[in-house]
Amino acid sequence: MTKGKVLVIGSNATRIEVRGGWGSTGQYLNETVVPAMAIIEAGYDVVLATPNGTKPHIDAASDAAAHFEGDEAAYARAKAFYAEDHSMNQVRTLRSVTEEGLDKFAGVFVPGGQAPVVDLMQDADMGEILRHFHERAKPTALLCHGPIAVVSAMPKAAAFRAAMLAGDDAKAAELAAGWQYAGYNMTVFSATEEKVVEDYILHDKMFFDMPSALTAAGGNVITTPVDFEPHVVVDRELITGQNPRSDHPIAATFVKALDRQLAVA
Repeated sequence: MTKGKVLVIGSNATRIEVRGGWGSTGQYLNETVVPAMAIIEAGYDVVLATPNGTKPHIDAASDAAAHFEGDEAAYARAKAFYAEDHSMNQVRTLRSVTEEGLDKFAGVFVPGGQAPVVDLMQDADMGEILRHFHERAKPTALLCHGPIAVVSAMPKAAAFRAAMLAGDDAKAAELAAGWQYAGYNMTVFSATEEKVVEDYILHDKMFFDMPSALTAAGGNVITTPVDFEPHVVVDRELITGQNPRSDHPIAATFVKALDRQLAVA
């Protein structure tokens, strides 16, 4: 018997704005699969949803055993799970799961890759979902670039994003007034980690880094001084992980939060 349903929200973005035009992007394989498998192994059902209801595109940069600590067997299992497991192939739209009722979900998880910076950050349905989970203090976990999706809970999320693209942090802060996560401790892919992606994957500069955006919004952003060191921050219902190597730690933290909630229900 299942313990309950967990909503996993993916991105549909395949490219991202960079200073020279556009760069290829997507969702990270390990960030999607490692937590999803842990949630299922813990006895919960996973429901995958995206803005347009199609399966997320996996960023080629993440499709490697290196993101599974060099474990080829773990990498193979991950690829098979993403390709074949029903939970990864019966994708819903964010709108449809919202309309059918969010009360049936015990928690929500958002993986990263740069993709959420493009769509989830400014998606109105994403914002509605986050407001629902916040108001009910249900476990809300986001990994790597995934935490940028919390911006969508603002009434003017798209305008906030536009201000960040324009380099107007002051305007962004003004637009963020009343944001539900203001003052929360959180982490996200750091500026120095982003530079590695810019130099070796995107081969161009992004318009803003994630800590600057969440700080402008009113978040208390905490990143590690060592790049790509696993790091998870918990503040009330919000659970955030800094980078791809935080996949296992955030999965374990999220499952514990789900189980604690179940125990007192």
